Amino acid sequence: MESYGNLLRNARQVKNLDLDKISREISIERRYLEGLENEDNGVFPGEAYLTGFLRNYANYLDLDAEFLLKLYRNKQIQEAPLPQGLYGKKRPRFLIPGIVIPSVLIVGFVIVLSILLITKKKTDPDADVVISNNIQNKQYELTDKKFTQRVYKGDQLLVPGISTDGQIVLTVRDTLSSFGLDTPSGVYYVELAEESEIDLTGNGVSDMILYVSDISSTDESRGAEISVLLRQGGSVQASASSVEDIPLASDIKSGHLPKVIHEDNRAYPFTINASFRGSCLFRSKVDRGDSVEGYFTRGEVFTATPQNGIRLWISNNNTVKFTIIADSKSYDIDIGAAGQIYVEDIKWIKDSDGRYKLVVIELD
Repeated sequence: MESYGNLLRNARQVKNLDLDKISREISIERRYLEGLENEDNGVFPGEAYLTGFLRNYANYLDLDAEFLLKLYRNKQIQEAPLPQGLYGKKRPRFLIPGIVIPSVLIVGFVIVLSILLITKKKTDPDADVVISNNIQNKQYELTDKKFTQRVYKGDQLLVPGISTDGQIVLTVRDTLSSFGLDTPSGVYYVELAEESEIDLTGNGVSDMILYVSDISSTDESRGAEISVLLRQGGSVQASASSVEDIPLASDIKSGHLPKVIHEDNRAYPFTINASFRGSCLFRSKVDRGDSVEGYFTRGEVFTATPQNGIRLWISNNNTVKFTIIADSKSYDIDIGAAGQIYVEDIKWIKDSDGRYKLVVIELD
């Protein structure tokens, strides 16, 4: 019989893939991937985890997940012990009453004892207190740093400095299939592998970016792994700038025509969000600030709010999705091709007609 572990290992080796790389890209710990390839069921906390990880790993390697699950189940059936009646010696009939009657008496005694204990627990005034103490919901205070954590229903995220009333408290409402979060402006739901901008104060402006990297469709107790980035903190803070810093369209020197994404009769701060679908070396420079460089991987996000413009260096364009938000409107930006190194400016320019245009300019 074919081995699902060998099929996984062979497919990975044919693709020349490293377990650490796969672990980062599909958010499954390396020890679980090794457990699947070695068919070691003992490393998994339960069968639901094993079958779920097996399906995800198979899909990642372009294998038939249903076929591998069938191989796993067939192996479980083969390794299961035979029913005792198939190989045990037949007992004499006169022994059956001697076994059944004492067993019934013991079971009855256990049932009566259990009922008495449950009744006592219900009448105990301290019973509810003990139960509630066993459920420890956690609070996490968000800062200007990226927050990544597995959270559970009832946990709270504390957001400082956004509201005039002080700290905002966000409560995890749901961790089954989709991630639900209670906020002062309503309930937000975010799906697996989805990035969502959230307005916490109800003023029509996004205050934070939420990304869900792992959530179960069958087990709420597993919680959800999320990443949160506050817009006022983000990866880069915008530097102060003035209208005089905005260049004229005629002063732009590039072999590529600027791509206009938004225009208005004035210039104002805009927001750029970058979500990463794979590994990428990424550098940015906001307005007149210093350039900041980092290595981003799948599921991470970057946000900045320039006054006038931002310059971006991207080592692999296909791994990044950009969204520009200006005047409460969102624009998705397609940049370059897979594997292409790209440098670009996203900034305001002033045209000859006196209007301001937010443009994307590819640099040579």
